[in-house]
Amino acid sequence: MSVDEKGYDGLLTGVSELLEQARHAAARSVNQILTATYWEIGRRIVDFEQRGARRADYGVSLLQRLAKDLSARFGRGFGYSNLNLFRQVYLTYRDRHPILQSVTGESLIPVNTPADRPLHQGFVLSWTHYVRLLPLEEQRKRDFYEEESRRAGWSVRQLDRQINSMLYERVALSKKKGELLKKAEEAGDRVSAEEAIKDPYVLEFLGLPEPISERDLENALIRHMADFLLELGYGFTFVARQKRLQIGSESYYIDLLFYHRGLRCLVVIDLKVGKFTHADAGQMNLYLNYLTENEMLEGEESPIGLILCSEKDEAVAHYALGKLTNKIFASRYKLHLPDPQILTREVEAERRRLEIRSQNK
Repeated sequence: MSVDEKGYDGLLTGVSELLEQARHAAARSVNQILTATYWEIGRRIVDFEQRGARRADYGVSLLQRLAKDLSARFGRGFGYSNLNLFRQVYLTYRDRHPILQSVTGESLIPVNTPADRPLHQGFVLSWTHYVRLLPLEEQRKRDFYEEESRRAGWSVRQLDRQINSMLYERVALSKKKGELLKKAEEAGDRVSAEEAIKDPYVLEFLGLPEPISERDLENALIRHMADFLLELGYGFTFVARQKRLQIGSESYYIDLLFYHRGLRCLVVIDLKVGKFTHADAGQMNLYLNYLTENEMLEGEESPIGLILCSEKDEAVAHYALGKLTNKIFASRYKLHLPDPQILTREVEAERRRLEIRSQNK
């Protein structure tokens, strides 16, 4: 009896998808149980410390002894540094109260929680995700990145990238918060030009008063190059300032020239202390055309341009930059960050709007 090939293909596809879903669900479950377990270890360490001596060296000696004994029993993964991380995660997320159960079904955590509560409720990400969130001092900021990681399914690498790009602050400052969050949600592990360019850039580290000149801004960025590279994000390498381009009988000067390792291309930065204009796009297009023909090496991608301006009209930027062969971006810069409470209100307001929009779909 012959097999119905079309029907069989459907069966094979369906079973394969089911197994893939089960594998992903199992991996998520294991990660969450591990996180809850490490949280509980941290809770017990803190509880033991609080019942012990108050000396400053007490906690250190306790962790050192516990690390030695646990490593002898369970091998690697329970050294002093990891035990200290367990302790820090508990202190940071002590209000979570996940439920762990023994093999007999008895709760291992003496807290008043419903008996039917899920095994690891309270932790939705992997342990490494929470370790990455520890350095963030503000709870609202940690909550924001945790929720966005859960909602968008970010890997640890993607979470690192969004934290380094100051997504939390940029969402609060952006006039298109929904688009920015959607862009972050869809971001994969491969870097694109659109993803590498931020809007806005926060240059508060320069400490410059306003108003300023373009030369003052350029000089300050050169003096604070390490901070500027951090603000630009991963992959940028400084190449030159005021690079001279001889085009015909005219000389032109690029404010700042960088190379991006992930994109494998030159990045031209043009500084404008005023509002973005269509003429800025034309000038940048000239630079990029010249670099493409005269500076681009074999194996590199076409150069991209970034116009850093203090103001930007979205409509003007749309028509000035649209349909161009070269990739040119116009981003605002902020010399000062608003009050943290204002940032928090802006982020929370946009999140509520997104939640309402998704519920109405």
